[in-house]
Parts: sequence; structure tokens; C-alpha cells
Amino acid sequence: MLIVNVDYSILSIMDRELLLLGLLRRRDMHGYKLHEFIERDLAICTDLKKPTAYFLLDKMEKQGWISRHDEQDGKRPARRVYRLTDTGEEVFQRLLRQNLSDYHVPIFSTDAGLAFADEVPIAELMRLLEQKRAQIDAELAQMSHVPDHAGLLQLVIEHRRHYLETEARWLESILNRLNASTERGTES
Repeated sequence: MLIVNVDYSILSIMDRELLLLGLLRRRDMHGYKLHEFIERDLAICTDLKKPTAYFLLDKMEKQGWISRHDEQDGKRPARRVYRLTDTGEEVFQRLLRQNLSDYHVPIFSTDAGLAFADEVPIAELMRLLEQKRAQIDAELAQMSHVPDHAGLLQLVIEHRRHYLETEARWLESILNRLNASTERGTES
């Protein structure tokens, strides 16, 4: 059995730092604008929450990767605007290359349930897996409305779509296997 020791919390932080540095590399932004962009345009590839983003921005500022200044807009409260520093550019380049070249075994949170699926009556298991497949089908349908993105950002969309299509096919094969075993009167 292959055992891979990977600290996924560190990988996740590095990926999130890469994301924030990459966005700030494109233009200076205040925290709310960063989070709004992530929620609107990048939710497909990250689950970065606002408190985590602010925590990382503060951390990166202390490390000298980014700088910040306050910006006043009329009578509104001042906003913190973040900017990538030269050190941040170096870190971005290193993290980008590391991310593009390293392979990390994905962890599927739903595998925990599959490990104990034999504790559920097979008919109920099939219904539950059909519900999961319907959710995947709904997400695939939603993705069909996502417009093409400029440049290589399109690869993120294609990767997600490919994953969902593969997951749907896999679930269909499992459902077929379970159905065949119930018809034979055995459980596989």
C-alpha cells in the first residue's frame, strides 16, 4: 500500500497565498474587492472565505509580500488597499512554479462515506448515490452556462467540467454494479 505523507493544510495555505498574490499582481485591490472577485469569478477553484483572506493578507503584509495603504472615497470609511511588493513578486513566481509542477493526491471528503457504505441497505445506498449523481448533473448543467474565459483561465473551467463528467461516469458505473448485484441477489 502506498502511503503519502502530505500536509494538506500547508498546501491549502500556499494555494490561497498564490491566489491572493496573483490577483494583486494584476492590480491593487482592497480586501472587499478581492473577496468579491474570488466569490464571483473563482469560486469554482477555491473555497477561500473572507476571514481567511484577511488573515492571509495580514500575514503576507507582515512578511513583506504585500503593502497596504488606506484609501478614502468621499465620506465612506477608509479602505485598505493592498499592493504586491517586489518580494511578493518573487514569492508569487516561486509558488506559481511549485503549484504548476507538483502533483498532490486529491482528498475526496465523500470517500469517508464510501468506506462505510456497506452499513447502509443497498436500496437506500443506491437512492443516496442517485441523489449525489443528480447534484453533479445539476452542477454540470450550471457549468454549461459559464462563458468561456480569456486566456488560460479557461483551463480552470475545463478542469472542473472534466472532473464532474468523470465523477458522474464513475457514479453511474457504481450504480450499475450495485443494480446488477441486487438482480443477482448478492452485494458486491
